[in-house]
Amino acid sequence: MESFALHSLSTTTSSFSLTSRSSLFHHPSPKPIFKSPPSISPSPALRSLSIPLLFTPLSKSHNRNSLSHFTLHSSQNDTSSTLPAAQTTPPSPPQGAKILPLIISISIGLIARFVIPKPVEVSPQGWQLLSIFVSTIAGLVLSPLPVGAWAFLGLTTSIVTKTLTFSTAFSAFTNEVIWLIVISFFFARGFVKTGLGDRIATYFVKWLGKSTLGLSYGLTFSEALIAPAMPSTTARAGGVFLPIIKSLSLSAGSKPGDSSSRKLGSYLVQSQFQSAGNSSALFLTAAAQNLLCLKLAEELGVIISSPWVFWFKAASLPAIVCLLATPLVLYNLYPPEIKDTPEAPAIAAKKLESMGPVTRNEWIMVGTMLLAVSLWVGG
Repeated sequence: MESFALHSLSTTTSSFSLTSRSSLFHHPSPKPIFKSPPSISPSPALRSLSIPLLFTPLSKSHNRNSLSHFTLHSSQNDTSSTLPAAQTTPPSPPQGAKILPLIISISIGLIARFVIPKPVEVSPQGWQLLSIFVSTIAGLVLSPLPVGAWAFLGLTTSIVTKTLTFSTAFSAFTNEVIWLIVISFFFARGFVKTGLGDRIATYFVKWLGKSTLGLSYGLTFSEALIAPAMPSTTARAGGVFLPIIKSLSLSAGSKPGDSSSRKLGSYLVQSQFQSAGNSSALFLTAAAQNLLCLKLAEELGVIISSPWVFWFKAASLPAIVCLLATPLVLYNLYPPEIKDTPEAPAIAAKKLESMGPVTRNEWIMVGTMLLAVSLWVGG
């Protein structure tokens, strides 16, 4: 604004005639020159305007130096007002363990080791191992560090305190069942990351989703199809099927936590929840607890030559019957208000179109899954 005022001022003063300037600068009266209006001759450009002058002429006391000083002051203000504020780097978040959860977790173990009296029947080594175990569990709950880091700290403590030998402490890492569980969870992550599980479920919705019952069967069959290579009910439900069920329910006007949930969403969630247990029981590698059960059986002397095939033979009849019956039973016991979903196949087709063709990563995931399941079946 100040620069604009100076520019207007210079334009206004330059439009006066020479006689007007003389009358301004050499006025004989000691009174201020602005008391009576001076006789000025506006230029033709100003005469054509119908608005009054916004700025009065400068008096003689405003010499060149004061004008230069004023101009410099204005420029300085403009510069300071337009300069950006100094960028301050925010302090980095603290690294390392969370102090309070760390102190509490270690204190629980120390109290169990040195304060609580040891029973006579328990050996000192067993009591010390129990205190390390309790401290480890407390840390897993309070999370002073990530789960893996805290678990290894507990394992290291058991070795440093000579509670366990190195071979005994790491004996579980040589167990093939443990590594099978770890690899199976890698597969679960691959299904979610590549989007293969989402694509398979969407295809079944497109094929069977014209009615609510068919929609439930489509989700059930797709869940059973990917279960052998995705050994986590939580990963299958949360990573693949819950987003699909939520999208279908909202499109039908069924909102969670609302009276409208009985339209479609409640039935689909209940059906998927019940069917997930059946598909987890159908295959040995469909749930991590199945592999742990196999390990416990081996420790009790029950040795199975082909565990994957044997498990499937034993569980196929009850699991398949339950998979086929669960959606129909729930359809009668917990019926949805919406019986037909003609828009579901269209939604699934639109989603498949947006997903595009099967990607290279998805094909790699399909090949890896088939190879892994084939090796598990063959023992």
